[in-house]
Amino acid sequence: MDQEVNVLALVKGEEKFIFLFDDENRDETLRQLARFAADPELDFSWYDAAMLSRKIRDAVPTEDDALANDEFDSLSIEDFH
Repeated sequence: MDQEVNVLALVKGEEKFIFLFDDENRDETLRQLARFAADPELDFSWYDAAMLSRKIRDAVPTEDDALANDEFDSLSIEDFH
């Protein structure tokens, strides 16, 4: 097996969320995080989704991620006034 598989896990109380993803299904995994955050029956918040999304983007970066990071790095507090 030549393909690398990433494992990301979150344990909250009795619930365990385990995500397996590779480069090809990275975006689908990000969408799944949003679905979980929107589900009121799960103890999975938008904060959880944001933190795990960051970990996925760090593990499997794309060119778009690099461009966004460069743009955000150039912002200062004055840009928000």
